[in-house]
Amino acid sequence: MHVLVLGSGVIGTTTAYYLARAGHQVTVVDRQPAPALETSFGNAGEVSPGYSAPWAGPGVPIKAIKWMLMHHSPLVIKPMLDPAMWRWGAAMLRNCTEARYQINKSRMVRVAEYSRDCMKDLRAETGIQYDARTQGTLQLFRTQKQLDGIGKDVEILEQFGVPFQVLDREGYLEYEPALRLVKDKFVGALRLPGDETGDCFKFTQSLAKLAEGLGVKFRFNTTIDGIETDGSRITGIRTSAGTLTADHYLLAMGSYSTRLLKPIGLDIPVYPVKGYSITVPITDAAMAPESTIMDETHKVAVTRLGDRIRVGGTAQLSGFDLELNAARRKTLEFVVSDLFPKGGDVARAEFWTGLRPMTPDGTPIIGRTRFPNLHLSTGHGTLGWTMAAGTGRIVADMLSGKAPDIAVNDLSMARYA
Repeated sequence: MHVLVLGSGVIGTTTAYYLARAGHQVTVVDRQPAPALETSFGNAGEVSPGYSAPWAGPGVPIKAIKWMLMHHSPLVIKPMLDPAMWRWGAAMLRNCTEARYQINKSRMVRVAEYSRDCMKDLRAETGIQYDARTQGTLQLFRTQKQLDGIGKDVEILEQFGVPFQVLDREGYLEYEPALRLVKDKFVGALRLPGDETGDCFKFTQSLAKLAEGLGVKFRFNTTIDGIETDGSRITGIRTSAGTLTADHYLLAMGSYSTRLLKPIGLDIPVYPVKGYSITVPITDAAMAPESTIMDETHKVAVTRLGDRIRVGGTAQLSGFDLELNAARRKTLEFVVSDLFPKGGDVARAEFWTGLRPMTPDGTPIIGRTRFPNLHLSTGHGTLGWTMAAGTGRIVADMLSGKAPDIAVNDLSMARYA
């Protein structure tokens, strides 16, 4: 079967690889000149199944107000007359209940844990290199209240058999010795030893080459303008290179998926949440992070990527705006300097922004549509890198007529019906 994959980010490229490995003819189309040049380019570097959780949860509306009042705020909402943003926000508020949080987090952990297993297999099979580390994630708490509030998350981790450790100051210093300089700023930590780190851009670029070796064709510098349908099936994709056709189509265009789907009558609640990162060259390896640190107060991740430190965070609701905001850079610089003051040269940091495709319930949209030859793979939010390998494997199994290894019936857009 010939499958046309729309989008060459980490989701589209990984799925293309698995489809080709399953024996399909695959073509990937993207407007960029190479893979992973948009949202997948400069993310926080976390492969964090244990940290997979929806943003919508009990108490979040009140927390959101407090966050927006912070000097280094993790949340920014730009006042806009954008009905899509307000509808998405209202849907997110409806998911801020205990019952929905439990359901949504369990879905996310299921996909993320499966993806982590697929990533291990992929590394073993291919030897792919991408500055990978397998030393876990350390979630740091500045207040006792934050530490005391992890009970519900721990319950779900136990339910799914996800290993974790609750650590005091001396406990977390065993894994991140450079934090000894600032240990009095934190009361404790939650460590997720099964989590990993790595450069998503390097991974996607390398996997694209492996996919080409399996016969995948990449058509870059090709703008995707629209989807053509006869009412019951997809008949082609309008592009700057003409109309492209295939037996089956997979839409993996992140935040831009909604614009293509609306004209054919498919409305999915995916909205772009803008994130920022800086990449800091390491000046003293002993004073830099060993793996990933998540500062729970500022919702900023600090990750070791080879000889660099990647610092990612901030959630900004401002539509498809890609302007670099200097105030957001200052927040990222503050956090990395506060945690690792001697680790890297912040003055030489590279500044980046990208659009995370978020659903109001946090769970990605993976699966079929009412058009039998169109599948979706979008809405992964901040967890595209974490869920990429599992998502690719799930979609490849679906299109090959095989039952995926995990339950997927609650992942498609049908859950919004």
